[in-house]
Amino acid sequence: MPKIKTHRGAAKRFKKTGTGKLQRHHAFKSHILTKKGPGRKAALAAETEVSKANEKTVRKMLPYL
Repeated sequence: MPKIKTHRGAAKRFKKTGTGKLQRHHAFKSHILTKKGPGRKAALAAETEVSKANEKTVRKMLPYL
């Protein structure tokens, strides 16, 4: 059987925690930051867990993660 290819775009955007959960970055943190409050910007800077709805799709794109 051939090896499964990793989706290179997904590999750059997601990482796995020690317990096996998938982490992702928040959107809306690249520009137009003047109108966003410091608390909001801090929350957007933090990583968050991938939702249950998207987890299966992401795991399929990253077979060796």
